[in-house]
Amino acid sequence: MSESIEIRTIIENRNINAVTDTPVTDPASASKDLEGSNAFVCQRSKLDTKTSALKKSSRYRSRSLSASSTDSYSSGSSSDDDDISPREKVQKNSAGSSDFCVRNINQHAFGRREIEIAEQEMPGIMALRKRAAEDKPLKNAKIVGCTHINAQTAVLIETLAALGASVRWAACNIYSTQNEVAAALAEADYPIFAWRGETEEDFWWCIDKCVNSENWQPNMILDDGGDATHLMLKKYPAMFKLIKGIVEESVTGVHRLYQLSKGGKLTVPAMNVNDSVTKTKYDNLYSCRESIIDSLKRSTDVMFGGKQVVVCGYGEVGKGCCQALKGFGCVVYITEIDPICALQASMDGFRVVKLNEVIRNVDIVITATGNKNVVTREHMDKMKNGCIVCNMGHSNTEIDINSLRTPDLTWEKVRSQVDHVIWPDAKRIILLAEGRLVNLSCSSLPSFVVSITSATQALALIELFNAPQGRYKSDVYLLPKKMDEYVASLHLPTFDAHLTELTDEQAKYMGLNKAGPFKPNYYRY
Repeated sequence: MSESIEIRTIIENRNINAVTDTPVTDPASASKDLEGSNAFVCQRSKLDTKTSALKKSSRYRSRSLSASSTDSYSSGSSSDDDDISPREKVQKNSAGSSDFCVRNINQHAFGRREIEIAEQEMPGIMALRKRAAEDKPLKNAKIVGCTHINAQTAVLIETLAALGASVRWAACNIYSTQNEVAAALAEADYPIFAWRGETEEDFWWCIDKCVNSENWQPNMILDDGGDATHLMLKKYPAMFKLIKGIVEESVTGVHRLYQLSKGGKLTVPAMNVNDSVTKTKYDNLYSCRESIIDSLKRSTDVMFGGKQVVVCGYGEVGKGCCQALKGFGCVVYITEIDPICALQASMDGFRVVKLNEVIRNVDIVITATGNKNVVTREHMDKMKNGCIVCNMGHSNTEIDINSLRTPDLTWEKVRSQVDHVIWPDAKRIILLAEGRLVNLSCSSLPSFVVSITSATQALALIELFNAPQGRYKSDVYLLPKKMDEYVASLHLPTFDAHLTELTDEQAKYMGLNKAGPFKPNYYRY
């Protein structure tokens, strides 16, 4: 059996059960033009405050004229025209196309080298590209993407194109875009609309440019946080009804899809990639276990040994953060609302507390809940001088940043993505990335882990796009277990790992197919 037939076989043999959730009212609102859209809206947009407004304020001062919040952490690629909005520039790539909007197209060579480096550490998605390129399983797919734009995402974008898809892409986070990578993609003739340090208006403009393009009708959405889905649903409802499927990879976005489904407003099938085993375990746990340390080291040069840290939330992200911090000698506290997660934390050797019980003494506060106002102004008023505050959740709602934008507090820019917020008594806290996702704003993710997530996303897109009419209803589905196992198998050769095969007798005894899946959908890894 050829490798291309093997992929098709996996697609043909599946059994996905619909997943439901309890509806929760979304308190946010994206804009005045979208009144009544509480069921599905990006909380980020309501809470964002433009950086430029801070710079004009007399209560904001910068310690480093060369350290701009819009600079890329990786390249030092600032130039004399960085203060000019990319929307005001006229840029063309080598092919003469101007269907993109990036910070500086001339950075493309450096970005291409970063993509090439990422490819070497992404064996799974590269193997999928090689195996499925001949079949072109995404031929005629027109995908709107709204994810972080970095070297690893670029590998995914180019893989989708190699599998036959046409794509248009925007960023899901205003601070996580690698400008040089966006330039490399634009130079390769991909319509990319993203740059590091977008304003709120820029953010929605970029997504709109991807969704609404002349002579181009999207039929698939790949989302990270639900922003592209939200904009298309509210602004282009007729276009939204023509979508064949949505693939969502974040806790926040999946939660909103369940809200839409419960409210009867989800008119297309959606795939919940976030709760697939390969995404939850590897992207959330193993990735965050490494990237939290990298983020804090790069941005603050902090010494971890002996530091007291409170991590709000003990889900997969929180677990990864705690494992790393404990390994570096930190005293780690956990806050939790879920008794099961709290018991897990206790059994892992962490003390579960209420935030108010430790807030005066801790050196670092990390949020990882996906909720809003987990750390409030009242908490920050009680923090010790020099306390580091950051967020590992998808949205910037976990830390109440708006409560810090008051006349009695002074903001002092220290370096890119690092601010001192100074109280009248000279106490200061160190705020990272203005409460946004710190590992993608202040550092990067391990390419190998992103390979696992990207392969999962690509297979989900293939599945939804090629599914016959009627296989999926307008609901939210989990990725088939067989596909999870296939993604894992793509990465095993990297470790020279050799799987044991069941004998016929063993397979019969266990009631399993020798080729898998090996666990039921309810199995907890």
